Amino acid sequence: MIEAVLSMSGMALAAGIGLGFAAKKFHVQGDPLADKLEAILPASNCGNCGFPGCRPYAEALAASAGDGSIGINLCIPGGAVTIKSIADILGVEPVAVANDAGPRVAFIDEVRCIGCTACIKACPVDAIVGANKQSHTVIASWCTSCEACVEPCPVDCIDMVPVAQTLYDWKWGKPAGPNAQSMN
Repeated sequence: MIEAVLSMSGMALAAGIGLGFAAKKFHVQGDPLADKLEAILPASNCGNCGFPGCRPYAEALAASAGDGSIGINLCIPGGAVTIKSIADILGVEPVAVANDAGPRVAFIDEVRCIGCTACIKACPVDAIVGANKQSHTVIASWCTSCEACVEPCPVDCIDMVPVAQTLYDWKWGKPAGPNAQSMN
């Protein structure tokens, strides 16, 4: 019995040392700019930017380094705040969100929902709740507007609806008139 424990411990120690050496030897240094950009992206990996996830989008932004070849406004779930942060990091002017229709949230018509769970599996942020063969609903405060749930729905019961503006998220528009420049 003791021989088996000692031999397993020896093999585990050898494997640990080998893995530690391999990690040091084959370490690939990541792009620090891409790491910064990825940290501010919403990490929903929705693909609305045209890239398969947030990391590839961050790497493309870092590679272009603000030369304009990759739009800084492609992250729809991140919204204007993320675009401003990307612009600050890259040292470029912020632009409007691509396809900005204002804040939207997924809405499931619970009468038409058949409870297939396709939307639950597709949601990258777990904003949809429900059980198999039961109607589903969306937790609006968790929804990032990525639209990942719309396509897989077999009965087309999910719509993206505008978020009603409340006193807590209302903002002044751009000022008009002679004071417009001084208020920016």
